[in-house]
Amino acid sequence: MNWFSNLSSAVEYSLGAIFSVLILSTFIVKLIGWLKPDKDLGDLSPRIFSWWIIVSMVTVALVLQEPYSIMFFALVSFLGLKEFYSMIPTRRADRRVLFWAYLAIPVQYYWIHDRWYDMFIIFIPVYLFLLLPMRMVFIGANEGFLRAASSTQWGLMTCVFCIGHIAYLGTLDVEHVGVAGGPGLTVMLLILTEGNDIAQYFWGKTFGRTKIIPKVSPNKTWEGFIGGLATTVALSYWIGPYLSPFTTQQALIAGGLVGTAGFIGDVVMSAIKRDLNIKDTGGTLPGHGGILDRVDSLIYTAPIFFHFSFWLYY
Repeated sequence: MNWFSNLSSAVEYSLGAIFSVLILSTFIVKLIGWLKPDKDLGDLSPRIFSWWIIVSMVTVALVLQEPYSIMFFALVSFLGLKEFYSMIPTRRADRRVLFWAYLAIPVQYYWIHDRWYDMFIIFIPVYLFLLLPMRMVFIGANEGFLRAASSTQWGLMTCVFCIGHIAYLGTLDVEHVGVAGGPGLTVMLLILTEGNDIAQYFWGKTFGRTKIIPKVSPNKTWEGFIGGLATTVALSYWIGPYLSPFTTQQALIAGGLVGTAGFIGDVVMSAIKRDLNIKDTGGTLPGHGGILDRVDSLIYTAPIFFHFSFWLYY
């Protein structure tokens, strides 16, 4: 049986290229370790190992498609939300409210499975926004109410609403978004977002001089941001014709949106961690930290890329 039969050739080649990069990276790290056993590679090896796990799980989700792909991203939302609520201060009284927040995950992903866009887009920002504070009021704990309510809502918006856009993106049909379909757009989003993170790190380390927001993220520089943005736009121009229905102009705009949004998502999560005085959001992924450390850019890029595509072709 050909497990990839449901995927377009462009998606297959893209996944093959990603695995090829992982194989090459693993080989290079092993070779350096063999040639220079005393050289400190830091957390490079565990990072690559985590990337193997991440890429393999995403590939399986894309190959199996619905409902398994939706269940996979629902799991990511659950783990991210659990991580978020574990790292923020919560009142004892809020535990009964968090039950309803977790219950929102299967409901939100059901709207995705059902392709009910109107409910998907308002369920958390409107109905949960109104319901959860009401539930807090009935508990009767006034002290710390505003902080507890806003933190609970923020977790739902980032970990469930925003990440849910990736799952919904994968359901878009070939009739509207080209032969690569939703999986093609999903792969394009992931490549651009992670490629932007890597490019900004590379250009920042190589040429970075001018701090962009030193109080929030001292390592972020204008050189890194501009270099990463230009790289992401170029990458979008290159892969856009294969993985999306975008014209050249649309692919360039998509790259610019992802490059900018990815940077913002990264520094927003950095601001949250600084506020909480923590380095990582968790320890789930060796070398990366927690789930939220890995998807911080996607929190911003996924909704923006989704609505850009949806607005153009639906």
